[in-house]
Amino acid sequence: MLVTGGAGFIGSAVCRHFILDLGYEVVVVDKLTYAGNLASLAPIDGNPKYSIEQCDICDATKIRDVFSKHQPDAVVHLAAESHVDRSISGSTVFVQTNVVGTHTLLEAARIYLQSNTARTEFRFLHVSTDEVYGSLGDSGLFKETTPYDPSSPYSATKAASDHIAKAWHRTYGLPVIVSNCSNNYGPYQFPEKLIPLMILNALHGETLPVYGSGNNVRDWLFVDDHARALGLILSKGVVGETYNVGGRNERRNIDVVRQICTCLDQLRGLASHERLITFVADRPGHDLRYAIDASKLETELGWRARETFETGIEKTVEWYLKRSDWWKPLREKVYRGERLGL
Repeated sequence: MLVTGGAGFIGSAVCRHFILDLGYEVVVVDKLTYAGNLASLAPIDGNPKYSIEQCDICDATKIRDVFSKHQPDAVVHLAAESHVDRSISGSTVFVQTNVVGTHTLLEAARIYLQSNTARTEFRFLHVSTDEVYGSLGDSGLFKETTPYDPSSPYSATKAASDHIAKAWHRTYGLPVIVSNCSNNYGPYQFPEKLIPLMILNALHGETLPVYGSGNNVRDWLFVDDHARALGLILSKGVVGETYNVGGRNERRNIDVVRQICTCLDQLRGLASHERLITFVADRPGHDLRYAIDASKLETELGWRARETFETGIEKTVEWYLKRSDWWKPLREKVYRGERLGL
């Protein structure tokens, strides 16, 4: 199978799970932008079931060549520009990668299947976000039937890519499945995202910037739980269906940061890290609350999140404390000191 964006945060977790736990042969297709990191694939480096093609998903010729060379029986499409703040300051690359890139992949898959009609087991799993649904009030959950109402350039491009993927199923019969997940966290996450940013800033005694009053709510999903969900959706999900993936771990952003501080206090044996919290001006179009109803996935495919937020955040903090070999090069060479919060 092809896993686009396989050197990214979620993609690398998927590749590790698919190869080491499920025994799949995986070809990573990744442009290796700032957020793609081959060090995240170190646990499978040298494994005969793993190979990589450095390729931009917008390059139609190269993508068609990848299909022809590897003859995949599935595509797990994770490649995307994903950081909301960056989409606000520079939306063009988000439109190009998330919309044009998805179209390019779908077309390559369609053409590939036209000449490989025996590939009746082929599936195209398009992985998306709960942000396409917009903002919830104080109650309610996002269901697979919730109307789309994206707020940011990032979520708008993901919404567009979802619609394109579903249209390619309805119009051309391409065997597409769509998943929409809540906020992921865990080991190997690029340090511009909230949780690793807060951990690494705290380790360096730097401020912990929190947007607005910190009352925006997100539903948190440990990345290994997400990888397991995608394995189930790929193998047992119904073509043409959408599956929401959420950890049932709603937390206010300020409470997430405080939990990180508590973990660091305990693990480092130092004075309170909460003194580093600083509230900053809110970002434009900041959705109030996300929360996923994952009952379809749980009932039909038997998936359950194994990690609570408390167990997952402790594992994550411990990992970053131990793995400075992974994050230091990013912080020093790639991450240029933007103080981005959530």
